[in-house]
Amino acid sequence: MKAFVLDAYAKGAALRLTDRPDPQAGPRDVLVRIHAAGLNQLDGKIRDGAFRPLLPYKPPLVLGHDLAGVVEAVGSAVTRFAVGDRVYGRPRDGRIGTLAERIAVDQDDLAPMPRGLSMTEAASLPLVGLTAWQALVGLADLQPGQKVMIHAGSGGFGSIAIQLAKALGATVATTTGPANSAMVRDLGADIVIDYRTERFEDRLSGYDLVICGQDGDALARSVQVLRPGGRLISISGPPTVAFARRQGLNWVMQQVMRVLSLGIRRKARARGIHYDFLFMRADGDQLARLTALVGTGAIRPVIDRVLPFAQTNEALAYLDTGRARGKVVVTLQPDP
Repeated sequence: MKAFVLDAYAKGAALRLTDRPDPQAGPRDVLVRIHAAGLNQLDGKIRDGAFRPLLPYKPPLVLGHDLAGVVEAVGSAVTRFAVGDRVYGRPRDGRIGTLAERIAVDQDDLAPMPRGLSMTEAASLPLVGLTAWQALVGLADLQPGQKVMIHAGSGGFGSIAIQLAKALGATVATTTGPANSAMVRDLGADIVIDYRTERFEDRLSGYDLVICGQDGDALARSVQVLRPGGRLISISGPPTVAFARRQGLNWVMQQVMRVLSLGIRRKARARGIHYDFLFMRADGDQLARLTALVGTGAIRPVIDRVLPFAQTNEALAYLDTGRARGKVVVTLQPDP
């Protein structure tokens, strides 16, 4: 099969298109012929080497965390899917590799594709949708009437998180540039802050939740908009000791995480705020619950650019600019 391979960690490194052996389905695996693959900032961070302490992949490896496709074979213990099913999902850590023509995925990481969506639309959803679900529902238990701020609302994660927060009954504030203000309002944002000319902490206060995918200054300033007892969730870092323990990292790495997160944890604690780092996990059951929201129209895919598989490096380079409105997707096969 054709696949894009990362030969060595390097910032902005180009992936190499090559032939790889077709994967084999284990007893619990579903072999999927991939029709479309969504790209995420996580792909770029792994390529750059930023996540080596957390995800110790050994190049050469195939990148890619989002897929939509058709089941070609199933393992002997698979009960949830059959050959010919249209599926989508985010393979679990250690088994990524959707920038390829085929992949073997544990059945628990997949869900039936939402009806009415194209392969391209479905491939844009799994990672960002699961991240939003695990932040808003899992960690925050967001309730109707609560107030949430979502940074960078026009990006891949933000565009889905806004819609999910509104579906949960929250008031939503977000940051974006002036060119994207109409877009995020259309997605449901109640308050839109131009990050170029306004400081969000001057406009917002008493919020229950902030979700931040940015590092440094924006994360530190976010504590100022939260009420005592509020929650700050970062999806980009710094990681915490609790996260390191959940990942099974050794004592040395736990202490590294403790030091890295010390500054933001102190700021949060001084204001009576809970700080969490979220590194999303694959979960087909949660994805199926998101599918139901797609079916009702509460969540719709937001796609900036679709490129053919051969232009995967160009697609990643565009994603690296940080200007994508929604997701960037590459296509391998036409819709069946």
